[in-house]
Amino acid sequence: MNGKLTAVLALLLISAAVSQGRALARMGTELRCQCVATHSRFIPPKSIQDVKLTQSGPHCKNVEVIATLKDGREVCLEPTAPWVQVIVKAILAR
Repeated sequence: MNGKLTAVLALLLISAAVSQGRALARMGTELRCQCVATHSRFIPPKSIQDVKLTQSGPHCKNVEVIATLKDGREVCLEPTAPWVQVIVKAILAR
């Protein structure tokens, strides 16, 4: 009987450790910048499907602009580029 109790406790501990590890891994990816490099060359607006704007905060000191292109690729855009600012304003106005 003692062996079964030990096995059940071990299984519970392993399960808790795995689920805690997943939560920590998810937090680790949410607490850092998503854009390692930015794209500053002009991309035609008709090629852009959506734009996600992430303000600076504890996760990242930079404002991040991530464009999803119509072919499914995601591109980090340079937020200070004038053409990027125009696109962001246009999409936020929708």
